[in-house]
Amino acid sequence: MGFELCFEPGVGTLAGFTDAAFAEAGATACTNATEVFSRADILIKVRAPSVAEAVHLKQGAVLISLLQTERLTVLLEALNARKVSALALERIPRITRAQKMDVLSSMANLAGYRAVLEAAHQYQGFFGGQVTAAGSLAPAKVLVIGAGVAGLAAIGAAKALGAEVRAFDTRAAAREQVESLGAKFLEVDFKESGEGGGGYAKLMSPEFIAAEMKLFKAQAKECNIVITTALIPGVKAPILLPRDVVEALAPGSVIVDMAAEQGGNCELCKPGEVVDYQGVKVVGYTDLPSRMAATASRFFANNVLHLLSEMSPGNTFTVDTGNDVVRPALVCHEGQTLPPPPKAEPSPAPVKVKVVSPPPPGAKPLQNDIMRPTRYAWGTGVFGLVGISALFLLGRFAPPDFLQHSTVFILACFVGWQVIWSVSPSLHTPLMSVTNAISGIIILGGMLQIGQGFEWATLLGAAAVLLSAINIAGGFLVTQRMLKMFRRESAGGH
Repeated sequence: MGFELCFEPGVGTLAGFTDAAFAEAGATACTNATEVFSRADILIKVRAPSVAEAVHLKQGAVLISLLQTERLTVLLEALNARKVSALALERIPRITRAQKMDVLSSMANLAGYRAVLEAAHQYQGFFGGQVTAAGSLAPAKVLVIGAGVAGLAAIGAAKALGAEVRAFDTRAAAREQVESLGAKFLEVDFKESGEGGGGYAKLMSPEFIAAEMKLFKAQAKECNIVITTALIPGVKAPILLPRDVVEALAPGSVIVDMAAEQGGNCELCKPGEVVDYQGVKVVGYTDLPSRMAATASRFFANNVLHLLSEMSPGNTFTVDTGNDVVRPALVCHEGQTLPPPPKAEPSPAPVKVKVVSPPPPGAKPLQNDIMRPTRYAWGTGVFGLVGISALFLLGRFAPPDFLQHSTVFILACFVGWQVIWSVSPSLHTPLMSVTNAISGIIILGGMLQIGQGFEWATLLGAAAVLLSAINIAGGFLVTQRMLKMFRRESAGGH
């Protein structure tokens, strides 16, 4: 991309990257970190620099780092004094095209996985169930609170180790993700949406929190391991495991508080330490991604590389305040602290205008309401009057038997025509089953008529049997073809 690179000596040693590897990739080693600060037009750093380090930044430089500026107001003043443009990686918006730059998601994925490994290290038992000659053990019961990126990673890792996993989240949308990983989704008897902006949860009402505490205390009596991940941007982590909930856990249980850096979800958590309270271990590590430093470094580097590419259209680096990825992350620029950008209002959905083409000349009208047919049979018009007149004449001059049979025949045709013609064409296929049954009755009647001797009624009975047989065979054939459209055949013919 045309950048010249320099690095602090030993910067990658603990992650397994030697200075020789940096040099081989084309970077130049500086004497120390201070020289890097003073030389760099763009400084990339994992943690926010201290105020003492910030004073060495080049005037007008660009700083890309996890800044957590809501807790570092003094740092902002130092950055503005140097007219530094600072991008806080934790503020990269969670939109589709910025996913490849989302450092928080990358690190949360690692942290959730590592949290399970730290719990397994502290837990004095198996995660998966065991059946041995010395006895059998049930699988460990794991409760994950918060089903964001970190929580889902923890669920996946715990399930892979064989544990029985339960999860809770205030966002109803998390249910499907939790259950897709094989965990049980827990709910409280209180309906309230926990959806916040940018994929995060929001602060809940006191009534909802009380229902949460009741649920967690009940689960604490059953679970061996609890992993908490609940964070709300810009505020202290909510307390989800007060002292009485911890006391409900059995001795030997483990709590891994992934929100330790922001105060912790557990009341007894101490950031960076492991607390033993009545036999319950409360793990408050704040460096879970750093405990997988090699992978974390690769993920972090890829995220930053994509951000630099976003800021370098045409290989010309620029801080574009109109960019929908850069602007939300930009906390200060040209000596001024920038307020959060206004939330973009969703554009109204376009109104779809349905254009109905007029039917071609002579076409039948469309059937829109099966209860109000637009097509009417001939029996409702002039032909109906003609038919009634014919019946009247037959009644005057025809033999009684002929009149009886012909009346039944005409009425059957009339009713059948009305039934079929007045129903929407989309329902004709289900009617095949009904007409097959009717045709079966006709066949039986025709067969009985054939046995009465050779006369015109016998010929008509034979014709009825033939036509009904054709109708039944065709009906079953069409029905089977329609049913095949709704069958899904699996691979291998099973």
